[in-house]
Amino acid sequence: MQANEPSGQAQEFPERSGQKRSIPHINIEGQAIKGKGLEGKGLEGKGNPMIVGGPVQTGTTEWLKGTGEMCDVVMSSRARAARNLAGFPFPPAASSADRSQIMEICRRCIESLAHEEGTTVRWFDLRNSEPIDRRLLVERQLMSRQHARGRYSNGEGGPDSPRGLAVLEPHERVSILVNEEDHLRVQAIRAGLALQDCLDEINRFDDGIEEVVEYAFHPQFGYLTACPTNVGTGLRLSVMVHLPALKITGELEKVRNAASDMGLAVRGLYGEGSQAAGEFYQISNQVTLGRSDEMLLREIEHEVVPSIVRYEQHARAQLITENRPLLEDKVFRSLGILRGARLLKPDEALEHLGLVRLGVICKVIQDVPLESIHELLLLIQPGHMQRMLGKELSQSERRIARATLVRERLSLDSK
Repeated sequence: MQANEPSGQAQEFPERSGQKRSIPHINIEGQAIKGKGLEGKGLEGKGNPMIVGGPVQTGTTEWLKGTGEMCDVVMSSRARAARNLAGFPFPPAASSADRSQIMEICRRCIESLAHEEGTTVRWFDLRNSEPIDRRLLVERQLMSRQHARGRYSNGEGGPDSPRGLAVLEPHERVSILVNEEDHLRVQAIRAGLALQDCLDEINRFDDGIEEVVEYAFHPQFGYLTACPTNVGTGLRLSVMVHLPALKITGELEKVRNAASDMGLAVRGLYGEGSQAAGEFYQISNQVTLGRSDEMLLREIEHEVVPSIVRYEQHARAQLITENRPLLEDKVFRSLGILRGARLLKPDEALEHLGLVRLGVICKVIQDVPLESIHELLLLIQPGHMQRMLGKELSQSERRIARATLVRERLSLDSK
């Protein structure tokens, strides 16, 4: 069943280039009935050959560098564009054969893209990846937990569902998810507040992909996506912020409520469904329809985030000048636990590392490098610990290993 044409004069959805494009007819489910065809469109592979599979990196990743604008509060920035190929069902409604074809088209397309000198694209066929590698990729924020599982919100899919991931190495600033909720999700990540840089990066890859495949696009509604909230630009801008002082002063809920009232999503460290351990939060836009890239960027990078940063910095200054004993008690108590604990759960470790990070930034703790805290935020995760130790660990063994790792790192750094 085809969707009816909107009555009256249809509004032309703006392109980044400002040009109009020819669009296939779209049915009500968003599946393109007729496109331009995908064969013979430069998929022979013009770029550098991809590395297929192989070990996932375990060193410090881009989002934990601790550099960039407002990096005392803003840990990282991320931009993500959701796209679908014309002529195919969205992944949750697609057959396994469709997903396989989509994955091969996207893989060859990504391989054809040019990228900066000194970088390499590594391709993971997630059906064949080891569970620990999938876990590492999630912990490094290169893909979602949903993509690791291969299971869609409608219950379709599973570990053997055709899906892939391309990662730009060695810096891991760009990753492209194939057959997650949408056919393609192109994401870029940077340390500190750098949403413009992230947007420029995904636009470059997005434009390169669109040169060889046709996206599902409607002249009035924009890019068509599996989730209605992504229809339009398909753009999601997010920042990860650290707000421990607002939690201590009891002002955090006001900020969270204000963000929600502005139509922003506030999630935990690993996005949707995750908890905000350590007071690390991801703040992002929820709706893209009717909002241009420029509007979203201006709202989040130039209005919302600077305001949140000011609130957190004010709360930190207030603690230092008006309630220093409370601040010192919390950060040194956490440091003492981390240096002495024999068992640590992941959220417990994150909670204490978050407070120690606050102490280091406020110059209350002076014998722990900030880089060590950022490194531990990643190394305490289950996948990284097991890869570092070279063996699979039970939950109880991981708690022992996590406590040992933290004690050793903080003891060495304190000498």
